[in-house]
Amino acid sequence: MLLRIVSILFPLFAIAGVGFLVGRRARPDLSHANKLNMDVFVPALVFGALANKSFHITQFLPLLGATFAAVVGSGLLAWAVARLAGIAPRTFVPPMMFNNCGNLGLPLAVLAFGEQALAPAVVMFMVSNLAHFTFGAWLLDHQARLTSVWRVPSVLATVAGLAVGIAGVEIWAPAMLAIKMLGDISIPLMLFALGVRISESRIGALGLGVFGAVARPVIGLALSVLLVWLVPLPPQERALLIVFGALPPAVLNYMFAERYQQEPDKVASMVLIGNVLAVAFLPLALAIVL
Repeated sequence: MLLRIVSILFPLFAIAGVGFLVGRRARPDLSHANKLNMDVFVPALVFGALANKSFHITQFLPLLGATFAAVVGSGLLAWAVARLAGIAPRTFVPPMMFNNCGNLGLPLAVLAFGEQALAPAVVMFMVSNLAHFTFGAWLLDHQARLTSVWRVPSVLATVAGLAVGIAGVEIWAPAMLAIKMLGDISIPLMLFALGVRISESRIGALGLGVFGAVARPVIGLALSVLLVWLVPLPPQERALLIVFGALPPAVLNYMFAERYQQEPDKVASMVLIGNVLAVAFLPLALAIVL
């Protein structure tokens, strides 16, 4: 069991580790690569998974609802914890709600459960991503224009992929292969960029960083275990939901905090330490489901 968990997680942390070392030594500017990833490669991955002829959104409706409940439930529990601990809710709640289901969640799903797990993992990513660009933005700035969410390429790819899948349109096989090849670039690039990002980050509020880094997977795991008991899901989706609960805060939380000037240093500490502590929490989640 231990060897299997190590073999699943090793590629993730190895690629992120290479990114960390390259970031330390060469300090590459990945801004253009990250923009390409978010604007081209990740949307291709999402569209390819949702527009696949074997994908039917209706079969994932229970998982969609459970994921939404996990995201909202994490936010409500985090709000209560923030009020009790005297932490600004706008600083603490988003990193607890929105986890790293892109950079870590998608590759982990494929490595742990095979290519057939990509579609449900994309459904979970879709729920979290839409919630982050709508409610997450509104939480940090009540004047944020939520209509701008339709300009986000991954959101557009989600809508397009669902439309193609629901309509039953079969895309020309060579075109789908090209889309898949573009999407395949996204996962290793996300992991590599995560390592570079960690190498560039600095820990500011250490105490809050550790507290948030531990609270995210603890809250997420507790909710996921409750939800798999309440919601009837196939075994693979139950396992994916539990792993989803253990994921650390998304790097995007720091970008949002910086954009809206919501104590970005504290959010960066939670994100950085949380992704480092994933070394402990992800094996725990895999041990539960395998």
